[in-house]
Amino acid sequence: MSQQGYVAAPPYSQSQPGIGGFSAGFGPPNASLHYGHYGDPNSSYSAPQPAVSKSSVPFGSSAPVGPPPPGTHQFSQTNFQNGPSTPGQQPHRFQGPPPPSNTGPSYPPYSHQSQPAYPNTASTSSTTQLANQLNSMQINSYGPGITPSTRMSSGHPASFQGPQLPLPTQQQVALPPGSQLPPPANNVNGLCAQPSLPPMARQDGIPGPVPPNPNLQQLSGQPPGPGYHPQQASYGPQMAGSQLSYPGAFPGGLAQLPGPQQKKLDPDSIPSPIQVIENDKASRGGQIYATNTRGQVPPLVTTDCVIQDQGHASPRYIRCTTYCFPSSSDMAKQARIPLAAVIQPFAIVPPNETPLYVVNHGETGPIRCNRCKAYMCPFMQFIEGGRRYQCGFCNCINDVPPFFFQHLDHIGRRVDHYERPELSLGSYEYVATLDYCRNNKPPKPPAYIFMIDVSYRNINSGLVKLICDELKTLLDKLPREEQEESSAIRVGFVTYNKVLHFFNVKSSLAQPQMMVVSDVGEVFVPLLDGFLVNFQESRSVVINLLDQIPEMFADTNESETIFAPVIQAGMEALKAAECAGKLFLFHSSLPTAEAPGKLRNRDDKKLLNTDKEKMLFQPQANSYEALARDCVANGCCVNLFLFPNQYVDVASMGLVTMYTGGTLYKYNNFQLNADSPQFLSDLRKDIEKKTGFDAIMRVRTSTGFRATDFFGAIYMNNTTDVEMAAVDCDKAVTVEFKHDDKLNEDSGALIQCAVLYTSISGQRRLRIHNIGLNCSSQLADVYKTCETDALINFFAKSAFKAILSQPLKMVREILVNQTAHMLACYRKNCASPSAISQLILPDAMKVLPVYMNCLLKSCVLVGRPEIPTDERAYHRQLVMSMGVADTQLFLYPQLLPIHSLDLKSDTIPAAVRCSEERLSEGGAFLLANGLSMFLWLGVSTPPELIQGLFNVPSFAHISTEATSLPDLDNPFSKKLKSILEHIQSQKPYTMKLIIVKQREQPEVLFRQFLVEDKSIYGGASYVDFLCCVHKEICQLLS
Repeated sequence: MSQQGYVAAPPYSQSQPGIGGFSAGFGPPNASLHYGHYGDPNSSYSAPQPAVSKSSVPFGSSAPVGPPPPGTHQFSQTNFQNGPSTPGQQPHRFQGPPPPSNTGPSYPPYSHQSQPAYPNTASTSSTTQLANQLNSMQINSYGPGITPSTRMSSGHPASFQGPQLPLPTQQQVALPPGSQLPPPANNVNGLCAQPSLPPMARQDGIPGPVPPNPNLQQLSGQPPGPGYHPQQASYGPQMAGSQLSYPGAFPGGLAQLPGPQQKKLDPDSIPSPIQVIENDKASRGGQIYATNTRGQVPPLVTTDCVIQDQGHASPRYIRCTTYCFPSSSDMAKQARIPLAAVIQPFAIVPPNETPLYVVNHGETGPIRCNRCKAYMCPFMQFIEGGRRYQCGFCNCINDVPPFFFQHLDHIGRRVDHYERPELSLGSYEYVATLDYCRNNKPPKPPAYIFMIDVSYRNINSGLVKLICDELKTLLDKLPREEQEESSAIRVGFVTYNKVLHFFNVKSSLAQPQMMVVSDVGEVFVPLLDGFLVNFQESRSVVINLLDQIPEMFADTNESETIFAPVIQAGMEALKAAECAGKLFLFHSSLPTAEAPGKLRNRDDKKLLNTDKEKMLFQPQANSYEALARDCVANGCCVNLFLFPNQYVDVASMGLVTMYTGGTLYKYNNFQLNADSPQFLSDLRKDIEKKTGFDAIMRVRTSTGFRATDFFGAIYMNNTTDVEMAAVDCDKAVTVEFKHDDKLNEDSGALIQCAVLYTSISGQRRLRIHNIGLNCSSQLADVYKTCETDALINFFAKSAFKAILSQPLKMVREILVNQTAHMLACYRKNCASPSAISQLILPDAMKVLPVYMNCLLKSCVLVGRPEIPTDERAYHRQLVMSMGVADTQLFLYPQLLPIHSLDLKSDTIPAAVRCSEERLSEGGAFLLANGLSMFLWLGVSTPPELIQGLFNVPSFAHISTEATSLPDLDNPFSKKLKSILEHIQSQKPYTMKLIIVKQREQPEVLFRQFLVEDKSIYGGASYVDFLCCVHKEICQLLS
């Protein structure tokens, strides 16, 4: 018995042009699909068979009204644009509102809804009757109007005997043929109706059902044929799983296939992110990856391997959305694949990899091209016996300086090639000369200033004492260069409420001295000598001060605070000391005291899903932008630790942190006993981070393309210089490139990223990363070398930047539209011919839809009153500076079945897909996304497991109050703790552990992270979104 459903020639990780053999599909290929804008009663819609997915939550979202766009189009660049733009010119990805006749279908994936998002064109009374029966059985929550052939089914997929299909050459997911049916009346997230996907065979050869016969047609409204009996079961309060029913019967309703009854769709038959991750680990994990070839695709971010720099930067520093650029801008416009690089210039390199070499050319400084100023690198070609070199970026011929001259060998390579990092490695550092320093003076080592909010709440909660106690030990761990005995970083201390208190902690003093600045309108620094000190020299005075601060303000009743003047004061102190540095601010409330930067509570839920929603993400006062600009100009980075118990306007308060390359931490409703470990761990990590200060980054490219857009925790004064008051190991800048000419396939596309910065010891340095990509005039080459994780990082950042200026609804539509465009272009130009009704995904992009759906469901892009505005602004800010590995985990969390731990081996159990279907009552699961961590326990978790982890006899005895596991001396507890530590060690933020028991209230929070299922806030399930994208593609191709 061999059925082919979703078949891929194993192993998955080899790049194949497409996915498996499906013949059937949706509706006659020539059917023109008319898409009305949602909510438009006149829209006519011909759609594939809708399906019902179990869900216990009513969804609704209001829909935009607009004329339906034309139904059929040629798939061409000029027809589909995200806004006004002249034909032939590539539209900007996110730009102003589209014209009313915008030909791209309008999808509001999430909007709060008062009326059904879909018109129901069914007229048969039998439809209504069935809908009423289904409603009364709690099978679905789509509202009335379910068509008779829509079916809920459950159970295991049955197998059918069918013809042997040849092994496919491309990955295909066929959607079933359907007659022209109205969609469900109320659709789940305003994305699209849910046509169901057929059951498909798993890629590992487990027999699965064959696709239906495309030659049989079913009439609308006819009763289903034999083989599919309605499963009438009542579902309790379960979230929607990706359980979609097979529509009615096979078209025609008369033919019967041999074999048992058909049941639900097998979720294993659609592309699985976990499968892709595991396959890559299996084929490339633990190996050495040498960067010696231009345009090679690195292992996934989730795969552990050893990277050996042999001429191109390690993927830890640079990852690209595709490693083969299209050779012309017309090709780029056709494919719509963003050409971007995610650059993490200070990424941590594991101990088993070589740290960067430092090149020092003394007084002459780094060797650079005379014309384009690119730095000497492996892409320079030496000529004329080694006396001159041709720049790989601009082709200019330069003389080699006499001190740098070396003879060439028989293949034209310098004989000292392997002795010089700048000739043989992708990444290295140069010691910079005075020309690269501010005012041509050598920089001083940076300083850290700790600024503590001592208002009533912080004193009362014990927070101030906690911070002071921690700093006593933490100041011994300030970062230092490897060869140095102690840190060169100086420290200073300020406390504040409505006024500022500066402390003189000069080593010669017996007691610290306090100076008060009460004029917060015009802040000045009351002392220079004795404010910034070396901790080792002033240790006793500083310890004395940290002991005194909590007592000094113990009787305070001042509840109002200032904020902007505190940053201003810190910046002025660094400016006066002529050094760069970091401010560590510990703050807890909205700054309402009369002072510059005073904020009001403007949290208005009425703005959600209106054109003014974007205001919620913009700062209230312009003064914050000006303050951020001044901070960057003075090399002052702001790290903000927020402890709010109500709205604090993160969008305004976090702005300076964002622009200065700082990090924002937020601890809602901070409780000393529950939240201190998380906060202290974050503080320790942050203080010890390797950081570059007063940094400026420039990205140069070879001829034919250039960097046009930059996304990250950065400030830009002009179009080319990326300014960062500081840049640490976790910050990444995503850079988009555009063509300005044709690219040469022989020379490829070269990128050089140079970061000029001050090291922690006060040395001015240049960090250089080089990478070479291929170019091709074949679209298939571009698709073959795409990296989904980098693509989704780019889409997340560009969308999160766009929401500052555009309605969220439009941003979401553009994302869906873009996904469909990339896949439709592949289908049209690269896939082997097949019925239009088949969904064909390029191998390198087959999990792009699941990640894109996760992005669309992220709280930033979902305007719902239940989601706090501050939480959305906070997530938006974090994602803007994330690297590829962090966005990957943030969007698709890791779900580990810990009940199946193998205590004998060191390995972590393989993750499972993020869906409720994967949970089991007898299991325990750990979920982590880089910010949150949950331990979910099923009601039937074995008592021995509970005893081993919690030291209590049964499920009922487990307390969900705990935020950590007890220290127990048994193998199971030790193993789980080591797994928690391992996951934690790889992420910048400390994740607080939340213990969730099945069927108890906190489970609702946990369920939001099961990203393949429908979201309680109205986001589509993965299956539904895949169908939606498929419909978009069909429309683009029809």
